[in-house]
Amino acid sequence: MSAAVIWAIAVVVIVGLVCLTEMQKAKHRAKNGIAVDWMGGEKPIQRNDPAQQREIEELRERIKVLERIATEDRETKLLSAEIESLREK
Repeated sequence: MSAAVIWAIAVVVIVGLVCLTEMQKAKHRAKNGIAVDWMGGEKPIQRNDPAQQREIEELRERIKVLERIATEDRETKLLSAEIESLREK
């Protein structure tokens, strides 16, 4: 084999190892709840934030209402009346 082929293989192997290492690091961060900002800094993700939990519950309730509206078989007038009543809340 020529020296150029050996160098090309070495570069491919090094790039592959770097990719595998980055994938393992990302998997470890995701598993342990670590976020990375755009500068590369790591910080733990807050899991029990009361404001986020309240917002999630509100969004779940809104989804339930939207699912109910979408799945019930009603006439157009009843549907528009319910949409307007939900907007007033």
